[in-house]
Amino acid sequence: MKPLWRLNKYLYKYKGYLLLGIIFTVISNIFVIIPAQLVRIAIDYVVESFAYYQVFSEGELSVIARSSFLKFIFIFGVLILVMALLRGFFLFLIRQTIIIMSRLIEYDMKNEIFNHYQSLPLSFYRRNSTGDLMARITEDVSRVRMYLGPAIMYGLNLLILFPLVIGYMLSVNVELTIYSLLPLPVLSISIYFVNNLINERSEKIQRSLSGLSTFVQEAFSGIRVLKAFVREDDSAHDFKTASEDYKDKSIRLTLVQALFYPLILALIGISTIITVYIGGMQVIDGTIGYGVIAEFILYVNMLTWPVTSLGWVTSIVQRAAASQTRINEFLDEKNDIISSEGLDIPIKGKIEVKNVSFTYPESGIKALDSVSFDIDSGESLAIIGTTGSGKSTIANLLMRMYDVSEGEIYIDGHEIEKFDTAALRRQIGFVPQDVFLFSDSISNNIGFGLDQIPGELVEKAAKDADVYDNIIAFPKGFQTRLGERGITLSGGQKQRVSIARAIAKEPSILLLDDCLSAVDTKTENAILNALSKIMVNRTSVIISHRVSSAKLADKIIVLDDGKLVEQGSHEELMAKKGVYAELYEKQTQINEPIED
Repeated sequence: MKPLWRLNKYLYKYKGYLLLGIIFTVISNIFVIIPAQLVRIAIDYVVESFAYYQVFSEGELSVIARSSFLKFIFIFGVLILVMALLRGFFLFLIRQTIIIMSRLIEYDMKNEIFNHYQSLPLSFYRRNSTGDLMARITEDVSRVRMYLGPAIMYGLNLLILFPLVIGYMLSVNVELTIYSLLPLPVLSISIYFVNNLINERSEKIQRSLSGLSTFVQEAFSGIRVLKAFVREDDSAHDFKTASEDYKDKSIRLTLVQALFYPLILALIGISTIITVYIGGMQVIDGTIGYGVIAEFILYVNMLTWPVTSLGWVTSIVQRAAASQTRINEFLDEKNDIISSEGLDIPIKGKIEVKNVSFTYPESGIKALDSVSFDIDSGESLAIIGTTGSGKSTIANLLMRMYDVSEGEIYIDGHEIEKFDTAALRRQIGFVPQDVFLFSDSISNNIGFGLDQIPGELVEKAAKDADVYDNIIAFPKGFQTRLGERGITLSGGQKQRVSIARAIAKEPSILLLDDCLSAVDTKTENAILNALSKIMVNRTSVIISHRVSSAKLADKIIVLDDGKLVEQGSHEELMAKKGVYAELYEKQTQINEPIED
């Protein structure tokens, strides 16, 4: 139960719902006990009255006796019906308090987890898969809700009903109480084990279904590749195999579920037989009346579901504890990217990087080794290097997605750690290497970094990124809704929309992380020419493995295996005839691919 203690803050927050639920549970159980007592009184009355009725079987007195007899029976029937209706009403109120409480807590938990996810650093997302993050905010939270709703509701019912019913049964007849309740512990233990089997097999089915869904998603996402390589038959065969596994697991679960109700009915039947037998012996001895047997049979049936639910509730609590442990694991993650002073000032754009080294914490790979450079406000810098040289790492450090392992980074003479993280990122226009567009309109994608999206600003950004003509060619123009991950657009169009999104913020610092890799030479030149106007009086960092992207930069640095090997202007580096000159000659001799 220890992992579930963290939920106490929610129970305290919604204590009004919980207290009302407890009160309604007590009242509803009172209306359970009263009808059983009325049944006992009614049966005893019928038995005794019938003996007197036989005396007046003829004559006018028989009519009066019969009328009086039916009147009392009718009154008992009405009272039992009223008790049942009142119990149903209070059961409704129980669900309107405890179950609603669980839904409100589920809502709060999902918001808390989602907000916490967003506050965590990039390293957290590199360590954990998207599927695992989604499972904890959906499936795990749903299991915890089952504990907060049904488990608490049935648990309270069990704790309240048992003392009330058993206490009253003992006050009526101790021996009959003991005998009639003998099968119930066996029932509870049996249900516990059956439920564990059901849960275990259900989880296997969920994993199998998850694998099946993933297979189908991949098959349809990669349908072009499947058709191109004529692998439809193999794909269908693999799907059949996966479906066969799911079918077998489902049948095994159905077999266990088939034991559930027969087991309950068998043990209830045994308890009823014992009650009738022991009660009948006592009736013969004259110890109790006929009504007590009927009353005890009703009590046994009343206790059957709470006892049955005990095993079910225990299983729910176990699963909720396991899920809450997984949730707590992520909630206990801390964001180490914090501001030391919360500095929130306009940035001019002067950047100084001094002896910076960085090792990725999740992989242990050293990406940068004692790198130093500086950019004055309004200047542009190109960072050139081959794949894996540490170029994108510099972008991540400037955006403060990570903190440096060694060295310092200064923005306008202030240590980067002193800036409020959100304030810093608002003033940086970032175009990532891996373009991500949302399933929204093109206009909203371009204006994503803005609180309000002026149409003229969006259009200007699209023109600057050389994507305006492509957008207005669509039937709905800027209101064209993009598919998942921007699938509506070509690779080059996606990158240009991503550039427009960064430009629309009108940032003080512009970071382009190899964002021209998917465009042809003509488009690249058009974008660079547009960027040359945007980059005026704005600090710009162009990261690329293509030297052609470095033409507009005031300074160029060349990275190799995390180390800075050369720096200077294009002319200076060409004159050195070093790594940069070699890259330039190789790349200019190769014909650039033309985008379709």
